[in-house]
Amino acid sequence: MNKMATKHEQIIRHILSLDVGHKISVRQIAKDLSVSDGTAYRAIKEAENQGLVSTIERVGTIRIEKKEKENFKQLTYAEVINVVEGQLLGGRGGLHKELNKFVIGAMQLEAMMRYTDADSLLIVGNRVKAHELALKAGAAVLITGGFDTKEHIKKLADEKNLPIMSTSYDTFTVAEMINRAIYDQMIKKEIVFVSDIYTPYDDVHHLYNNDSVDDWYKLNELTTHTRFPVLDDSGRVSGMVTSKDVVNIEGSTRIEKVMTRNPFAVQAKTSLAYVAHLMVWEGIEVVPIVNQSHELEGLVSRQDVLKALNEVQRQPQVGETIHDVITQGLKTFEEDPTIFQTDVTPQMTNQLGTLSNGVLTTLATEASARLLFHLKKGNMAVESLNVFFIEPVQMDSHLIIKPELLDAGRLYAKINIEIFNGKKLVCKGMLMAQLMDR
Repeated sequence: MNKMATKHEQIIRHILSLDVGHKISVRQIAKDLSVSDGTAYRAIKEAENQGLVSTIERVGTIRIEKKEKENFKQLTYAEVINVVEGQLLGGRGGLHKELNKFVIGAMQLEAMMRYTDADSLLIVGNRVKAHELALKAGAAVLITGGFDTKEHIKKLADEKNLPIMSTSYDTFTVAEMINRAIYDQMIKKEIVFVSDIYTPYDDVHHLYNNDSVDDWYKLNELTTHTRFPVLDDSGRVSGMVTSKDVVNIEGSTRIEKVMTRNPFAVQAKTSLAYVAHLMVWEGIEVVPIVNQSHELEGLVSRQDVLKALNEVQRQPQVGETIHDVITQGLKTFEEDPTIFQTDVTPQMTNQLGTLSNGVLTTLATEASARLLFHLKKGNMAVESLNVFFIEPVQMDSHLIIKPELLDAGRLYAKINIEIFNGKKLVCKGMLMAQLMDR
């Protein structure tokens, strides 16, 4: 049960040996390591998943510093270039650095420099002296209005590994774009990925196609686990084997004869919510985590997922998603906590000035989820929702939403939903959901 060394690992080790800021190309890797372009491409993509390189539009793929996971990922200068649709003029080696604050250079030079600290970004127009002073102070520079800068400034940026960039947008538009991107990153903090919680490859016990049922029992005795991923000789996930598969099977039988072939597998950048839904819908206890070549990277269990989901619910909300904007006004009646009410705001309407069908559907599912939570049934994953839109709803209307639990088992729920505008029925729905333990 020894893992064979792969060309991918050789390429990853080669990438690790490169200096931060080094530009990486498929053709060069293929030539240096005598591998095919396809193998080089897949390995570079794997390195990107591992946070070793970053592919940036208008710049290319570069080696970056691998960072430990952190709760809030700040914008890097590489991402700033993409946000403002800019181009890099110099200082490629600093693209991986993070933006701590930005300064708008719409003031006198002396005042501008008082605010421009090391590790900040100066956003300024065609003012070459400001470009130079900012770089000397340890700050990156973003030139607005589509202007270039002098060659000696570009060389200074290269020497100091501080990006100097150019964008065609004006200063205040750029500031707004960067603010928006920072806000989006704050929202992304709330989205937990499998990579945040999974058990990595080195800690995962697995079997190979040619192993026997006896090997399963040895591994079971060693670990007390009952489910193991099965790999082929190249380290790719080919199956999953559980205690049910080996009961009453001859010990010398090869694992590939009894395993479940082509099991569900996901990549590390899959959202936790998606994996939770997948596990509930399909009744899966363990999901392998694979790279783009389908090689095993780790494992995530139902227990890991549910524990993480409960942790996420306890985290403070940072930034608002569209779902938050729609549901933040949804309140219960004091006399009946199973009935909900909300006002129709301008953001909820379509181009005709009436309530958007998508918003109405969101309100129906959110009210259903809150009902189940109130009844201590746990969280839900919507399986199907049949909606009948009976009458359009005007802006500033006051909606009453009445979800009613018709039937519920240990793993499912059936809910009837009626939505009223005053006393008039405007929408009906029937929702089927899978339940997840609290």
